[in-house]
Amino acid sequence: MDNCPIRNVVSRFSGKWALLILCLLSENGKTRFSTIGKALPDISPKVLSTTLKGLEADGLVNRKIYPEIPPRVEYSLSATGLSLMPIVGSLISWASENYDNIVSARANKKQL
Repeated sequence: MDNCPIRNVVSRFSGKWALLILCLLSENGKTRFSTIGKALPDISPKVLSTTLKGLEADGLVNRKIYPEIPPRVEYSLSATGLSLMPIVGSLISWASENYDNIVSARANKKQL
């Protein structure tokens, strides 16, 4: 898997939260941890932290710490993250256009 760019990169987005966080940062620009958590109320702080660390490690998200008391941390999309967003936008459009068909296909499969 380490040598396969598709599986290696796409696996980062296969989780429940990564794409939602990327979209949130794309819409809001610089965003604090607590604001992301409030916008995604179902995510636990631990999962949010882990997901942000993974996105940062992949170079998709920037993390800036301000030397204040208490410390302030903001997250934003990196240039690489920004370059991904048109592709994510296309995926969102496709999902919206095909949602009803997919739900119907699932329902039909369950009936069999």
